[in-house]
Order: sequence, then structure tokens, then C-alpha cells
Amino acid sequence: VQLQASGGGLVQRGGSLRLSCAASGSIDSIRNMGWYRQAPGKQRELIVTITSSGTSNYADSVKGRFTISRDNAKKSVYLQMNSLKPEDTAVYYCNANIRTYYSTGTYRDYWGQGTQVTVSS
Repeated sequence: VQLQASGGGLVQRGGSLRLSCAASGSIDSIRNMGWYRQAPGKQRELIVTITSSGTSNYADSVKGRFTISRDNAKKSVYLQMNSLKPEDTAVYYCNANIRTYYSTGTYRDYWGQGTQVTVSS
């Protein structure tokens, strides 16, 4: 199983970016998907999750500015980031709770490789 994230980049304060993450491999089922971020010198933090039925849960720091969505048919999750601030600068990681065809019913977490988001002031 692989998670491939893309869409990061450099943007000015107040700008927007859209991150994408696609899962591939011997995937039987995906439960929750989400996005984390890690700023320099800080711990990785959870910013948003979305269930397979579309229920989302946001960290206060991004609520009202970021929107998560997913396409179950494409095994993909997206993060629309608006009104970006310099404090949003971080490496963004996608995460998915996946059961593979050979996992005997067990779900485990998989991670994307991270994509850099830099917001200039």
C-alpha cells in the first residue's frame, strides 16, 4: 500500500492551495483518512480527519479555512486550504486507516511521504 501526496508549494499570506493524496495497492477497505502537519521544531499535529461516510473533524487552528473531502472510488483525500497564514507553514502528511486483502481483517495506519507548504508573509 502506498499513499502519494501532492499539491504543496509556496504561497503568499491569504492565498490558497489544494493538497491531494491517493492510496494504491491491495486495498480492501479504507476507514478514516486525514491530514497531519509538522512545522520545524514541532511535533506532528492532527489537523483534520474524515470518515468513510464523510464526517469531518477539524482542529481549531484550521477550522473555517481548510476543507477536507474524499473520493472513495478513487481512494483519495483532498485538503483545500484557504486564507493561508505563515503559521500554516509545515510539511503536510496524509494518513489513512486501511485494511488490505491479506490483513485478516486488521486495519492499520499508512502515511504519505509529506508535501511542503510554505506561506510567506
